[in-house]
Amino acid sequence: MGRDKQKSLLSHDDRWLVIESFIKEKGLVKQHINSYNDFITKRLRQIIEEESIVQTTSPNFYAMITNVIIGNPQVREFDGSVNTTITPLECRVRNLTYAAPVYVNIVLVEDGIKTSSQEPILLCEIPVMVRSIKDPTSSMDEKTLREVGEDPKDPGGYFIINGSERILVAQEDLAPNRVIVDYAKEGLNVTHMAKVVSATTGYRVPIILDRHKDGTLHVSFPAVTGKIPFVVMMRALGLESDLEIALAVSHDQDVQKELIPSLLQSTEIKTSTDALEFIGNRVAVGQPREVRIERAEQIIDRYFLPHLGVNREDRIKKALFLGYMAQKLLEFMLGRRPPDDKDHYKNKRLKLAGDLLAVQFRVAYRAFLKDFRYQLEKARARTRKVTQIGALVRSDIITERIRHAMATGNWAGNRVGVSQILDRTNWISMHSHLRRVISPLSRSQPNFEARDLHGTQWGRICIFETPEGPNCGLVKNMALTAYISVGVDENSVFEILEEIDDPEIRIEKIEKVFNDLRRGKDVDVIKGTRVLLNGRPIGFCRNGEKLVELLRNMRRSGKLHYEVSIAHIKTQYVDEIYINTDPGRFLRPVFVVKDGELVFTSRHAEALRRGEIGFEDLVRMGVVEYLDPEEEENAYIALEPGEITKEHTHMEIYPPAIVGIAAATIPYAEHNQSPRNTYQSAMVKQALGIYASNYQIRTDTRSYLLHYPEKPLVQTKFLDVIGYNSKPAGHNMVVAVMSYTGYN
Repeated sequence: MGRDKQKSLLSHDDRWLVIESFIKEKGLVKQHINSYNDFITKRLRQIIEEESIVQTTSPNFYAMITNVIIGNPQVREFDGSVNTTITPLECRVRNLTYAAPVYVNIVLVEDGIKTSSQEPILLCEIPVMVRSIKDPTSSMDEKTLREVGEDPKDPGGYFIINGSERILVAQEDLAPNRVIVDYAKEGLNVTHMAKVVSATTGYRVPIILDRHKDGTLHVSFPAVTGKIPFVVMMRALGLESDLEIALAVSHDQDVQKELIPSLLQSTEIKTSTDALEFIGNRVAVGQPREVRIERAEQIIDRYFLPHLGVNREDRIKKALFLGYMAQKLLEFMLGRRPPDDKDHYKNKRLKLAGDLLAVQFRVAYRAFLKDFRYQLEKARARTRKVTQIGALVRSDIITERIRHAMATGNWAGNRVGVSQILDRTNWISMHSHLRRVISPLSRSQPNFEARDLHGTQWGRICIFETPEGPNCGLVKNMALTAYISVGVDENSVFEILEEIDDPEIRIEKIEKVFNDLRRGKDVDVIKGTRVLLNGRPIGFCRNGEKLVELLRNMRRSGKLHYEVSIAHIKTQYVDEIYINTDPGRFLRPVFVVKDGELVFTSRHAEALRRGEIGFEDLVRMGVVEYLDPEEEENAYIALEPGEITKEHTHMEIYPPAIVGIAAATIPYAEHNQSPRNTYQSAMVKQALGIYASNYQIRTDTRSYLLHYPEKPLVQTKFLDVIGYNSKPAGHNMVVAVMSYTGYN
């Protein structure tokens, strides 16, 4: 099929159908609901299971927390009864919190004898997101929704705390567990630096590798005061000889030469024990030698790169990761790599409602454990035999902590303004608020780069919608095609990678390659492509292009999850494959182009029109795929079918969808001066109209209503999909023009 023929077959309307089905299927606030569902079904249990054993002062008396059950929304009435038929509307009217109980079983173990609690014990109540998996209204049809007083078109995605609707605004952050290299600040003794924020369940540890002016490398992380020489750290992690350290960094002679100053600096520390003692002197001053060494080992295992593991056998992984950091830093210094762009969206992750709740819940749960331990010991001191387990559990600790955080917006980690009252001025302002993204940078400093529009925001962040003034460019809004990854378990991807046994594209594990090198074997695979999974080097493969092609075909055929992204970065010096599976990445859907032909045809469009297939089916068929900003660096994307050449890999589904909800209401937006669109995006949220169809039975403190709003005369294609036409705001302006004398 020639290009002209293809052009004639695929109309603008066909492409619009795809975007329409994407928005209808995914919903406009699905990102928060997906994230919350993930938290309530998986993460909540994981947090409790992580620390499920409560030790007391006597070693043979402890408690185990098991069987986490999350109930349906309920409210305790003043007479002590439990109302299980509570609806979101009743909570709004009566100033209640829409929350669900979390029950656990507690087993006491005394001298090996187990006594279990008779019935499940209430651990806490967790706020329920409206229209989430825990909310009964999510499975109701329109008729039932009207009967319980809900607006059938209400998107949900918010919580009801003490009667007010509150949302957790998405927070943008630097991606954890990824090495970022950059120039150091002026006027320091440091020339270049590599940084990684090692984040694992519960805590984040920033680890920095600096290169000083004399060429030596130094590691610094919060658990140890001052800087530790790089070579000392490598020896503490178990690599004793200079050769091993050099091989862990790189097999390239030029990079190894740069290590000489570091190796010379640490000549008096020769063994692993010496290195541990060196670190121990910083953390346990004046203690006996054994204590110092043990303390150093604890710190290395627990607080140094904890995302790679916290056990003794994980030290080799940490040494190789630190080696990779050093290699990246030295290659950057030698001009073989550019500095990492902190504003590139591949280096950003979004924390949604589920992630934010998980952080807050973990802090609250730890406070509960502390109290429960105290109650256990107190009860045991009083009555030798503890029988009433339920009486020792104070269910209000976690409940109150979470409710207080959500009511005030003061979050764990000294963050303020995380939870905000949902803006219900009109339909657009509500949706826009639910799709807002906040950057944690300081408002008072001129972070010019951070405020700029970045190329990778295309199709992910609205190009117009941002406030004027101090928040300009720091508060952003998601574009219509943006999709936030929920996250795929990396172990499932790792298993698929391990199954590949073609010698040309098989991944040789990094530990095996390193062990062969240190034994003096000649390893050819090291000259091939390095493979990284979520920023962590896992091995090498001989033919990177072939591996990438295989993985992408597996994703298009559904063997790999559609959220997994595969990027291959190849320059004169660097040859790396990045496989990303983590949550919070900005993905966007695009059409797949194979051999200069679009895979999407008018046949697919017809099936969409008839409702035989949906957007998910297009993804499953490999017609559409999601790209993350890193993989997009590998793509060559055409805007129109007529532009497609043999080189193109993808085509845009519908270019106008690069804007967000507010800017999508502007007709002929491409004819305006750009700031005008920005001003209108702010003003559309202030127009008065109908904000919800159940306004007559809602008891809002303050609400705005226009009794005769009009549907715009000049439409954009998006207005129907967003739902603006059914809940319009404002009026069509009627202008009469008369000539001066009346004669025309």
